[in-house]
Parts: sequence; structure tokens; C-alpha cells
Amino acid sequence: MPAVRFLTSLAQALSTMTLYGAGHPARERAVDANFERLQALLGHVPNPQFSFLGSDVVFGSQPLRELGEWEWGARLAGVGVQRLELSDVGRDEYEAFLDDVLARLTLLPESTSAARPERPSAIRFGAVGIRGTNAATAARDATATATIAYTLHEEAEAVEWMHEEVGDRGHLPLAEAEAVVRSLSVAMHGEREVVIPLVQLREFDEYTTTHSLNVAVLAMALAEFIGLGARDVRSFGVAGLLHDLGKVRIPKEILTKPGKLTDEEWVVMRRHPVDGARLILEGDRRLDLAAAVAYEHHIMLDGGGYPGVHYCRACHQASRLVHICDVYDALRTKRPYRDAWDADRTLAHIEAAAGNDFDPELVRAFTQMMRKWERRTALLEEEPPAPQPAPQPAAAAQPAAHGAAGATAGAGPEGTPPVPRPAPASEPAPTAVPAAAPTAASGESGT
Repeated sequence: MPAVRFLTSLAQALSTMTLYGAGHPARERAVDANFERLQALLGHVPNPQFSFLGSDVVFGSQPLRELGEWEWGARLAGVGVQRLELSDVGRDEYEAFLDDVLARLTLLPESTSAARPERPSAIRFGAVGIRGTNAATAARDATATATIAYTLHEEAEAVEWMHEEVGDRGHLPLAEAEAVVRSLSVAMHGEREVVIPLVQLREFDEYTTTHSLNVAVLAMALAEFIGLGARDVRSFGVAGLLHDLGKVRIPKEILTKPGKLTDEEWVVMRRHPVDGARLILEGDRRLDLAAAVAYEHHIMLDGGGYPGVHYCRACHQASRLVHICDVYDALRTKRPYRDAWDADRTLAHIEAAAGNDFDPELVRAFTQMMRKWERRTALLEEEPPAPQPAPQPAAAAQPAAHGAAGATAGAGPEGTPPVPRPAPASEPAPTAVPAAAPTAASGESGT
């Protein structure tokens, strides 16, 4: 695979450059060989993108499992090269890039490429970031403080396509779900401290996509906050991403209804946990945790909620965790029948329901996390804003050092077309097992 061969050659070139100074024949041969691998890769993919997160290496949206034990991914991420984008570049410019990376790896005070005033624009690398937060957004919400360059547009497209695949063909694309979660994890860990990238709802019909992404992000953040390992954090993220999958079986006129649901419509709406669990298990038996969360995420701590249980039992920790994240995002989102709640009101509502609706220990951890990390929350749009006729530089977010790259999960793996953008699923936000349909003043319990 050209991407694997390029990265392997990159590591060999950097290793050789640590041993030999500029102009040495061995060094020149290593750089030439790596540059040739780059040209071969560019012949397949005009703008290759890589993400390095711990032991994981992702090419576009495709995890490179061949490099699962590749130590250079962690080494590059450790010196701030968590994202790498390349396009057509000259050989001398490429060597300048290698010099810059080598200076970081060897802790040199100054890169040997210092004489070159600018890095070639055809190569962009640095910390993963978030794009989409501007001055106007920050003025409206003091928590919107992230200014690093990243979007979740491709992830939103991938989730919409996943819903279409499940709804139309009954096929659950697990690889795409895992790729979205990996990309969200990359976005969260781009800075020295965790950032929580939450997507803002632009159109009501896009609620399902937006909500799925946000619950996945919040679930991963909370799982990490309470000390779970990386594998569990990602499993919880996949469960959060798929928790409402059963909504693909609900008629659109019910999902998009702006007012109260009738008793008959509530019967249909309450089927989505059972439908979701069944769709997930039919799609991939390995997703038993995600299936459990889909089934249990509306069951309350005291046994209330839906689907009804014959006797009160403890739901899985992931279900209890996702339930909190589900309600938080639902209440924080503006709906046709009410405005979005602010963060303090939402957290107070969740705290008041601890012990009955929610797990008290997880509520304590969630509220502590959100209050501790409120300045690390970035409110994004699902896609880049439309170009303005009169640019206003002051309103744009400042990119991270070295120009971080955008999201990758929506791009297809090497040699495949990008994920298509289907018509989005959508939904209203019901309350927790109400006796009657919800009102604008009622406290919603997720969707």
C-alpha cells in the first residue's frame, strides 16, 4: 500500500538524518528514497492526509492496521505532528520539511531549515484542531473558546450515509462508524488539554446527525474523565454514535414533527431502542456493547423509562453514561418548540434527577467535567460557513501553529470515492417516558 510504504520510508529517512549531516551521501539517498515514495503516493491520492494518535495511524478515514506497532506514530504525535497533509512539493522543499521535523525530534534549538523563511504551503502539519469557532460565536457563548483549525463536516456526512445504509439496505458500516469515532478522538486530543468539539444544529432535519456526533464526543470525554482505558473510551464512543440508530425505522413525519406527539406517535417513537439494538446486532455481533446501550439508554436508574422492564435491574455503565450525555445534548439544542437551555440550567436539571433518572456517581463526574472543561468546549457548524462577500479577518478563528488539518472521517480510503451525502434523518426530542406528549416546558430526557 503506497501510504504504508511512504510512512515506513519517512521513518527510515528521519533515522538516517539523525546519523548523518547535510550533504552526506547516505542522508541524500534516504531523502531521495522517501521523496520517491511520496511521489508514488501522490500518484494515487493527490492530497494525502495522516493522523497520528498514540499507537494509531489513520490515513484519510482508514486505520492503517499494518502500522499498529509503528512507534513513529507516537513519536511524531509527541512532538506536535499529530496531523500531516501533503500535496505536490519540490524535493528541496520536502527536505526542508524533514529538517523541521528532525529538529523537533532531536530537540534542536533551531531547525537546519531556518534559512528558509517559510515552510512550503504544500505541506501542512501540527496539532489537530477545530475550525468553525469565530468571534461572533464566542460573544454569544463564553464557552466557545477553541480556535484550532478543524471541522466535523466529513464526519457528519459519514454519519448521514451510515443512517441511509442502515435504513435503505439494512447494512451497518462498522468501519465507517469506527473511523468517525477515531476522528472525533483526534479532534479532542489535538491540544495539550482535551477539547470537547460539539456541533451546533443549523437545520432541524439535521438533528439526528448532529446529536449522534455530540453524544459520541461527550461519552468519550466522560469515559476518559472517569479513568477508563483508551479501548473502552472508543467503545463508549461507538455506542454513543449508534445509540439512536433505531430512529431510521421511524417515519420522517414523526421525527420532524415540531409540536407534541400523539399517543399513537409516542408508541412508534418508543420503539427505537428495541429497533436500534436489533439493527446493531444484525449488522455486527461484535457490537454487543453498542446494542446494549441502544436498548437501555432511555431506562432510568429507578427502572422507569422505556422499553419497560419486568423487574428493576442495573443497566450497563455505558448505557447510564450515554443516557446523561444524551439528555445534556438534547436540552442544550434549540428546538422548534423551545430555545436551547444554557449549560448551568441543563447541569442543574441533571443534578436534580440524580438518583432517580441518572446514576449519581456519573452525574457527579459529568457535571464536574463540564464545569472544569467549560472553557475547552468548541461549538462548531456541520460544514464550513459560506464565503462572505466582504471578508472580516477579525471574526475568523486563529489557526494552530503549523496550520492543522481538517477532519478525515468522511473521505474514502485510498482508491475509493468519498462518502456520499444522503438526505439526513431527523428527530424531535421526546421526554423520558411521559404519560402525555412533551411540552416546551418539560424536561427532555434525550431522544
